Amino acid sequence: MKVAIGCDHGGLHLKQDIKELLLSLGHEVEDFGTHSTESCDYPDIAEPVAHAVVDGNADRGILICGTGIGIGIAANKIPGVRAALCHDTFSAHASREHNNANILTMGERIIGPGLAKDIVTIWMGAEFEGGRHSRRVEKISALEQ
Repeated sequence: MKVAIGCDHGGLHLKQDIKELLLSLGHEVEDFGTHSTESCDYPDIAEPVAHAVVDGNADRGILICGTGIGIGIAANKIPGVRAALCHDTFSAHASREHNNANILTMGERIIGPGLAKDIVTIWMGAEFEGGRHSRRVEKISALEQ
C-alpha cells in the first residue's frame, strides 16, 4: 500500500518511528513533512496528505501532531476524508472496519512509540466490513454535499 504521512513540529519524532515501521512492513511511504522541530501550522501538512488520499495518489494517510486533534480536524475539512483519531488498538481497527477511515491521526504527546506502532499495524491490516456500515459511511459522505 502507498501511505501519505505528515506531521507538524509536535509529531516529528513519532512520524519518523511510524515511517520506519511502514517501510519495514513493505509499504510505500510519501512524506509530506514537516522535517524539523521548528514551529509550523498543522493545516499546511494535513491538506496535501488529505488530497493525496482522496485524489487516489495514496491508499491511506497518517497524520501526527501533539495531540492528533488539530491535524485531524483540518484533514476532515477535505471532502472525502474520514480521519480518525486513535490512541488505542480497539479504535484503530474499528475506525477501519466500521467507518472506513482513510486517514489515521495520533498525538505524539499522548502516546508512546510502542503503542503507536501497534495502532498503525492494526489500522493498516484492518479492512472495511461493508454491510450495514456502508449505509452509514454513505450518509457521512452525503453530509459533504
